[in-house]
Amino acid sequence: MASSSSSSLLPASVFNPRRHVGVHAERVSDVASTDFPGHYPGEDHSWNLAAFKENLKVSVKRLSQRSVEFDLVGVDASIANAFRRILLAEVPQIAIEDVFVFNNTSVIQDEVLAHRLGLIPLNVDPHVFDFRKDIPTERNTIVFRLNVTCERGKTPSNGGSPYIHEFVKSGDLEWVPQGEQNDIFGASVPAATNKDIVIAKLRPGQVIEVELHAIKGVGKDHAKWSPVATATYRTHPLILLNPSKPVPPHLAQKFASCFSPGVVKVGADNKVSIDEKHLRKETMSREVLRHKEFDGCVELKRIRDWFIFSVESEGPYTPQSLFPESIKVMRAKIASIREAAEALLADSQDLGSGAAVGNGPDADGDVEMSGL
Repeated sequence: MASSSSSSLLPASVFNPRRHVGVHAERVSDVASTDFPGHYPGEDHSWNLAAFKENLKVSVKRLSQRSVEFDLVGVDASIANAFRRILLAEVPQIAIEDVFVFNNTSVIQDEVLAHRLGLIPLNVDPHVFDFRKDIPTERNTIVFRLNVTCERGKTPSNGGSPYIHEFVKSGDLEWVPQGEQNDIFGASVPAATNKDIVIAKLRPGQVIEVELHAIKGVGKDHAKWSPVATATYRTHPLILLNPSKPVPPHLAQKFASCFSPGVVKVGADNKVSIDEKHLRKETMSREVLRHKEFDGCVELKRIRDWFIFSVESEGPYTPQSLFPESIKVMRAKIASIREAAEALLADSQDLGSGAAVGNGPDADGDVEMSGL
């Protein structure tokens, strides 16, 4: 129905129907891809690295101190989702694991206090530490001390709090160097990334005295080891106007109000057009599909292999470094699978040569290895 404009700022391939997921009033269409994504019957889709490189694009659209928005184009949803899950659960992070309570007379129970302390993000680079397997050492454990006592002070004339250390904050954590950690960290003293996180509130005479051990972990074990506050993606929206049935001029403003601000432009002659620079802002609310007067005027689509990622960092990683870190994890996984596949291939070759490796393949081709 709709056609693309020759002056479009978007790549011509964006208007290929194979890349579209249809968005309708009460359903979506063309959601499922082929059995092998990007492959179609009767066509040659042999792996071509040069073609893959040409179609793959990664571009940063917005970058701040704690967040990044970037586009990942040219991969299947399974790959995009794998990166999202790795960002959430498998990029390593340093977090407080062990809390030794020496004195806690606050109203917060020891267990709740320990949980709150564990969720404080730290500025420690996980690359300089090992995973702790058994015994704590200077290479796998960071020690902090928290010792705060609330006291009654003089009542200020400006109406402020009369209490000293009324709030226990993440900035009260004191790093206790172990072994050669002073040389390892230098001027980068381990601490909380945000020193104003309130841990507890105290009143005169109440004390919190604890020792904390932080170790390296991953988010799939506990959310405190997740390096991101959030990592999400959505597919890029696409709005196609029907040139054979334009929007009536007297309804142009109503039509524009059905979309996110800035997505639809209304000209001086009340002619509507799509502002492709702001197209990514569209939330696909489908509001336009509720109005019968716009039937046939527009089609709503999403581009199935164009992903808009939004990632918020909450730890030592800069936002722009998180995606490369997830790629490292993905490459390590692929290397492990390749190593296992090569081992299975070697075992099968040994079986073919008559070497006694196991009991031989069964009817399904499974091999039972000796000693396992």
